[in-house]
Amino acid sequence: MTRPISRRAALAGLGTAAASAGCLGRAENIAGRDPHSQLTLEINATPADSDPNGIRIARQLEEHLTAVGIDVRLNTVGQTDLWRKVLINQNFDLYVGQFVETEPFDPDALYGLAHSRFVAEPGWQNPFGLTEIAVDDLLERQRRVTGSARTDAVDALQETVCDLQPFSVVAFPDALTAVQENRFAGWTEDRQPVSVSGLLELDATSDAGSGDDGSTDGDNATGGDTTDGGTTDGDTTDGDTTDGDETAAGADADGGAGAVLRLVTTDDRITENWNPIAAEYRKHGTFTGLLYDPLVRADGESTVPWLAADWERVDETTVDVTLRDAQWHDGEPVTAGDVAFTYEFLRDTSMGSVETAVPTPRFRGRSSIVEGERVIDDATVRLSVPDVNETVAARALQVPILPEHVWSERTGAATIAGFEFDFETTEAIVSNNADPVGSGPLRFVEATAGESVVFERNPDHFLARSASEDDADASDETTGPRAGIPDRYHGKPAFDRLRIEVLPSDISAVESVAEGLADATVSNLGPESVPRIGRSADTRLVSGRSAAFYHVGYNARRGPLSNPRFRAVVARLIDKPAIVDDAFEGYAQAAASPLAASPDAVPDSLAWIDGTDPVHPFFDDGGSLDVEAARAALRDVGYRFDDEGRLLSRGQ
Repeated sequence: MTRPISRRAALAGLGTAAASAGCLGRAENIAGRDPHSQLTLEINATPADSDPNGIRIARQLEEHLTAVGIDVRLNTVGQTDLWRKVLINQNFDLYVGQFVETEPFDPDALYGLAHSRFVAEPGWQNPFGLTEIAVDDLLERQRRVTGSARTDAVDALQETVCDLQPFSVVAFPDALTAVQENRFAGWTEDRQPVSVSGLLELDATSDAGSGDDGSTDGDNATGGDTTDGGTTDGDTTDGDTTDGDETAAGADADGGAGAVLRLVTTDDRITENWNPIAAEYRKHGTFTGLLYDPLVRADGESTVPWLAADWERVDETTVDVTLRDAQWHDGEPVTAGDVAFTYEFLRDTSMGSVETAVPTPRFRGRSSIVEGERVIDDATVRLSVPDVNETVAARALQVPILPEHVWSERTGAATIAGFEFDFETTEAIVSNNADPVGSGPLRFVEATAGESVVFERNPDHFLARSASEDDADASDETTGPRAGIPDRYHGKPAFDRLRIEVLPSDISAVESVAEGLADATVSNLGPESVPRIGRSADTRLVSGRSAAFYHVGYNARRGPLSNPRFRAVVARLIDKPAIVDDAFEGYAQAAASPLAASPDAVPDSLAWIDGTDPVHPFFDDGGSLDVEAARAALRDVGYRFDDEGRLLSRGQ
């Protein structure tokens, strides 16, 4: 039996063997071939203090990849560094993360996530580098057709994406939030509790403006006449604060006589960056979503006007949008020019100043629906929208509208110490947007990086204004400043200030709520923190299903992950039921499709039945990994192992 020798030994004897045998060419031919090496893959994830669920998924995958012979390096980095590595620099093998939309989303969300037109763009636009004509065709088709034809296209799209596995859906988590109920009511359990809509639907109780939080007494949450849900329509203070040290509870130094909503989080990004288009600094965009208004908002199964008073399709390719009377936080009016600027800006943040467009790293999937814009008058903008269905057209209107007089100053190339850094990076993309100017129901007050941030209620927002404030003769809300907006949002938010404090762990965040120092947690809570919630009589667990699915993302730009058959095998190394039981302790639902938050949208072929993935089932051997079955699957797709059971990186 011929025994292999090391490369070093072979080279040492090469000269002697070649000279004695007279076969130098043969020796050089053999020695010149690089030997196969073990395949190495890096998994990127955030540490446990940042996301206890994600790191558990990463560790299980690390264990299973190692078991089948792959050299695995688990790299834990902060959330900002993770998204910069994955979304901006596209320098990764695999990562574990959450999708950015928390509410059940329309299938068109997959357009930005998987269409090949975005493969060269940074951000949440196809971060996996998938290039597949069949996927592109289905993405385009679902935008055009309606009714059963769209259902068929979306079903086929899900089946194709799940087969190709540019990313593996792992589970849809329960959004676990610890809340105090003695100061604010209305913490919802049918969606992500701490979301834009969730926070706007809160109602202040009689204890909200006084008590242990340290704020001064008041008859109600915000002063003025009480309206729907016990909230007020009256003006609040202009943001002047009183002197003195600020307490952890957000007391008098947070200003005003009204209620202060106090949240605690382990994610410090909102204390350092308020740029709504910065992919690496945004998670779900909850707080920037309260700073910046979109034209319309999704409201369950329907779409409601927001900054737009109305919109109508003029013809098959044109939508006219009429704006409400609104103003930016700096007092400038919101105009149709701002809307037109926003859509052009999202396509190219350089506004044509460089040869190649520099698109925004967020909202491109939605904004790509709009192909042109024209100002009709100060309150009307005409958008060129191709022949898409109404659902997709409405989604195009769900982007944050930006003030032209602020962002037009950020279209130049980003610089470091006065030197241009990269013509493909504009100042708009890297700016932290200090002192943000939006038009939303909250406006920025102050922040201490890594510690806390304070926002205040915008008294000039159309939610806060009543019809009588603008028109004394108005008898209803059909033509008033908030016409078309559901009653539950009228007069909101129900707090004068929102204070977010950063704590080191989800355990300390829960304890802060239990001790009455905070009203609710923001971060993903690990299941081990849940028992601590019940130790306080005034604290309870709010568990709402989130659409922000956990997933393993693959970089299809580099081998072997460019091979869909290899990705399919890796997908079968993820034991989703075990992750739900062990990592989430049942506070999640395993799934195969990214649309599983809306079960009616998932075809029977992708339904999760009997605890088994319908497309890429786990290599199960009585509750543990069937290593031999996994290795056999890798051999079937052309991979080889050495005598020590290591998967070789070449020959795939």
